Amino acid sequence: MNSHMVIEARDVTLRLGSGDAAVDVLRGLTLDVPAGQRLAILGPSGSGKSSAMAVLSGMERATSGTVRVAGAEFTTMNEDGLARARRGRIGIVLQAFHLIPTMTALENVAVPLELAGEADVQARAKAELDAVGLGHRLHHYPTQLSGGEQQRVAIARALVGRPALIFADEPTGNLDAATGAAIIDLLFSRLTETGATLVLITHDADLAPLCDRIITMRDGLIVDDRMNLAQAAE
Repeated sequence: MNSHMVIEARDVTLRLGSGDAAVDVLRGLTLDVPAGQRLAILGPSGSGKSSAMAVLSGMERATSGTVRVAGAEFTTMNEDGLARARRGRIGIVLQAFHLIPTMTALENVAVPLELAGEADVQARAKAELDAVGLGHRLHHYPTQLSGGEQQRVAIARALVGRPALIFADEPTGNLDAATGAAIIDLLFSRLTETGATLVLITHDADLAPLCDRIITMRDGLIVDDRMNLAQAAE
């Protein structure tokens, strides 16, 4: 395994269901992602891109194949092991925000640090919210925040533990065009500052070219994998 690779996946399959109802949603995924890369996984609904994210982030166990992420061998881990392995290694930003409604913005961002048993939790959470422009909304609950503000909280929560890898699954899907553009600018800016690797899951052909590399999936397979020369030249 290459220490410079944040993701190393070999011949990964994912079968959901059993018997006649079984569906192969990943059918031999092989992928290397080097540290610091911004990778877009592009494809229509049902192409397998979100399933790929689920397996690569440790949210779902592969049916077969090998998966190594940020130095952790996911293949042999049970669900508890995968949950522990995600802490400190992986941050996730989702379309629907998934903030805890009974917690303030500050408390939501502090959760990953508390689960990891780290120190200075409140101060670090506040600093991360300051970095995403929400230092004045620390004690507001999700229902008191706009969609864009909620996604900023989600970005802060994903990055506060300084993980090596960030997954963003349709992060602008619930936002209007202007707010979505601002969120993407913020996400990429924070990634530059923290040095995290990005895997962006999207069906948006206009969003994918912001990344260094674009993979296209169809029917559970990678059908195209190319570097974005325009981004590389910048």
